[in-house]
Amino acid sequence: MKKNLINREVSWLHFNARVLQEAMDPNNPLLERLRFIGIYSNNRDEFFRVRVATLRRLRKLKKDKPEYLSYDPSKVLNQIRYIIDEQEKAYMATYLEIANELTLHGIHIIDEQNLTEEDGQSVVKYFREVVHPILFPIMLSGLNNPDNLKDNAIYLALILKSSSGEAEENYALVKVPTGRMSRFFILPGSTEANTKVMLLDDVIRYNLGEIFLPFGYDSYEAYSIKFTRDAELDIDNDMSKSFIEIMAESLKQRKKGAPVRFIYDKEMPEVLLSKLLKKFRVSKNDMIVGGWKYHNFRDFIDFPKLGKASLWSPELIPLRHPDLPLYRSLFSVISQKDIMLHYPYQSFSHVIDLLREASIDPKVRSIKMTLYRAARDSKVINALVNAARNGKAVTVFLELQARFDEKANIQWSEKLHEEGVKVIKTIPGLKVHSKLLLIRRKEEDKNIYYSYISTGNFNESTARVYADDSLFTCDEKIGLEVAQMFQLFETPYAPPEFRNLIVSPYDMRSHFIKLLNAEIRNKKAGKVAWVILKLNSLVDEQLVSKLYQASRAGVKIQIICRGICVLIPGIAGKSENIEVISIVDRFLEHSRVYIFANADKPLYYISSADWMVRNLDHRFEVTCPVKDPLLQQELFDMLQIQLRDNCKSRLINQNEVNSYKDKKKAEPSVRSQMEIYNYILNKTSLKA
Repeated sequence: MKKNLINREVSWLHFNARVLQEAMDPNNPLLERLRFIGIYSNNRDEFFRVRVATLRRLRKLKKDKPEYLSYDPSKVLNQIRYIIDEQEKAYMATYLEIANELTLHGIHIIDEQNLTEEDGQSVVKYFREVVHPILFPIMLSGLNNPDNLKDNAIYLALILKSSSGEAEENYALVKVPTGRMSRFFILPGSTEANTKVMLLDDVIRYNLGEIFLPFGYDSYEAYSIKFTRDAELDIDNDMSKSFIEIMAESLKQRKKGAPVRFIYDKEMPEVLLSKLLKKFRVSKNDMIVGGWKYHNFRDFIDFPKLGKASLWSPELIPLRHPDLPLYRSLFSVISQKDIMLHYPYQSFSHVIDLLREASIDPKVRSIKMTLYRAARDSKVINALVNAARNGKAVTVFLELQARFDEKANIQWSEKLHEEGVKVIKTIPGLKVHSKLLLIRRKEEDKNIYYSYISTGNFNESTARVYADDSLFTCDEKIGLEVAQMFQLFETPYAPPEFRNLIVSPYDMRSHFIKLLNAEIRNKKAGKVAWVILKLNSLVDEQLVSKLYQASRAGVKIQIICRGICVLIPGIAGKSENIEVISIVDRFLEHSRVYIFANADKPLYYISSADWMVRNLDHRFEVTCPVKDPLLQQELFDMLQIQLRDNCKSRLINQNEVNSYKDKKKAEPSVRSQMEIYNYILNKTSLKA
């Protein structure tokens, strides 16, 4: 089986290469290309913190207990190292190309060696007033616990010398405080035609004398370094502690996780590098990378919006749904018909509007919601708090184990609890990843359930960037089963029977296998048989095996997979009826949509779950049927637009990695995200 699979880590690296392709694409506006440089860098950091860290743990397990693993993690780590080294060359070349082209548009990213006298005075003034007060240098000789150095932070490693011999040569570290201020300093006097931008690292380099001259040092060399630490949490099972206490302690451990990567400026003298490696207890088994002068290019995601409008992608204003006009009760609309929203093309404000209406509607008795990742200043949480203040019974399942959002979610949990919201405790070992909202309303002495089921988070910030699908419905059968989901979160070991929703970790894999088996039978019986899958990751080997079986039976399978895909299409006698594409563009494709021909009576589903073991076996996920024929057609039309994409669509796991889908002669260009926006805009205009 595994010989017909791509390694999942390698597949992920191929996905991140598609992000890098967007930075390299000259058809993208320059500052959008710079943003993709930042996204690529951020993705890569997370890959090391999680996947490489896990492989390092598995390498130790393989050494101690070889019978536990069927593959060699060391070989995978070597493969990762080779691929990333190759990507690094393209990554740096792309950044330099973008920086050079920006100068043609009057945007100059300058360093400490390219300052005029006037510029220098401005940089010194900024350093004295803003930067210096929050700098706290560490003398290397006094650093007793390197675990206290921050994960993924930038440090300048310094060689300090005295030309007069007043002080002996010394070594120090200075943390670049990007968490407390912008990485980018725009020099005064800049105009649209001529803007100078300086990185915070270089502001500090230019002003090292301000810090160290009082100690007799007048000569300085500065080289950037960075740790990436193991970010997997070791969960303590001490039953005497609350889960919040356990998570808080685990987060403290994460800050001191073992380094999985140490990056340094390759111009650094060997004597300094040796001292650092010894002091930081970095061994030859760790990934030691000689890099460039700058690290943490993820900061370029937030590069200042400078220059002409043509340097950025034009803003797409989220559209109001034509059936949800202003000043009309959303309950009155949803009670009559199902409504589907498509982010970021349509506005997430409809969800806030519904919560606001529910918080003051005297007929509303209760509101229940799952929260996985909330926005920093969450209007969703503010609306829930307001509902509780208005006497509604508000219940929230807030997932404390949402990776890298654990700290924020602990804080939200405490705020909600203080405001009288019932917060359901996290279930150790089972994440709640489903995206559910349930509003119970008393109408003519009967409980009416209004449900919202989504492929994406209740997060108004990511709803402007992530492409997701969400369903509002008053379907009683769906509503009762969503209510059962919330009961399940409180008593996870007594699962009810679901007849409409498909729920993991109980029967989601078996349900999809059943649907694929039906397509195989239908094809053999001469009936219509096909499958369209849109998802983020396709990893589960049982489902991949079933897809191969369906392909051998002649079932046509079209897959839109943004990220990891271990399936290999086009293998003779195994997968020649499978096509896999990936679309990477300005919005992050995040929705999961599954359609099965069902003998020409198609079944449509939206889901919070990818086809991965973690989603199917270790998380509470919900797949929901879409029953309304008009909404089914809408989903089908949008997927067909994506399958026709010939601008941002790549063929996955072909001989040439990430080759763009060929555009036939005289065939019009189809950039699916723009086409979908226009498709929804047209539907909105027709109903206006």
